[in-house]
Amino acid sequence: MSDDLSKKRLGRGLAALIGEMDRPPTPSRQQSADGRVPIEFVSPNPRNPRRNFAEADLTDLSQSIREHGIVQPVVVRPGARSGHYEIIAGERRWRAAQRAGLTELPVIIRDVDDRVALELAIIENVQRADLNPVEEALGYQQLMDEHHYTQADLGQVIGKSRSHVANTLRLLKLPEVIRDMLVNGDLSAGHARTLVTVDEPAALAKRIVEEGLSVRQAEALAQLPPAEQKRPSKSSTPAEKDPDTVALEKLLSDVTGMRVAISHREKGGEVKIAYRTLEQLDELCRRLKQ
Repeated sequence: MSDDLSKKRLGRGLAALIGEMDRPPTPSRQQSADGRVPIEFVSPNPRNPRRNFAEADLTDLSQSIREHGIVQPVVVRPGARSGHYEIIAGERRWRAAQRAGLTELPVIIRDVDDRVALELAIIENVQRADLNPVEEALGYQQLMDEHHYTQADLGQVIGKSRSHVANTLRLLKLPEVIRDMLVNGDLSAGHARTLVTVDEPAALAKRIVEEGLSVRQAEALAQLPPAEQKRPSKSSTPAEKDPDTVALEKLLSDVTGMRVAISHREKGGEVKIAYRTLEQLDELCRRLKQ
């Protein structure tokens, strides 16, 4: 079998498995197909592309698990020791389950090699929007380095276009300070891509964040000479916020577990809530409905 044909078939198999993972398990499937294992027999995968687990997210999820249990099982594979398992997808659920005091974990067991395990981890996290752009790029690069994927092969397997893979990988060319802004959510991937070709990306990134520029504004700024990229316009200098507004932003951030920004104008204003995962958005919608 040719390598290209193998990867195409692998991609279809992964898609089918991810589709199965996305369906909420019924009690009968959860108990009979794979079942439950002691939580201490499950360990994280050191190759998991996801590195950051927000404290607020884990706290909210652990509370939900205490009340409702784990709705979607963790996907695992047999570990090095008999009866032990390594996580393929669902490390955040495993961490939150430990905090919630669970002694057993519902699992879906898949006997796959390192390559497929890494692919599954990337696909599951990308589909759930759990990876920040830097983690996604590092995961793609890891597959290419260790398993000799081309960008086109990788795009086909994970269900993304080759241009998406290429643009994501370009983020790894940026300085560490800008990668940190991406991880923290201060910059979007769209903003960061405009910085790849500029002479002084860190200075321009700082201006984008301080002035709250849109991606289109950042693209226009990136076309200017370096001296003009650094020069903030007087009209765009943000006004200092009063202590009451800062205190209210902190209060709302603590309550929601998300970054909240409030801006006042003469006739009203706006409240911006930045979420990093779909779970955070779901939780925010649930609270607003209540």
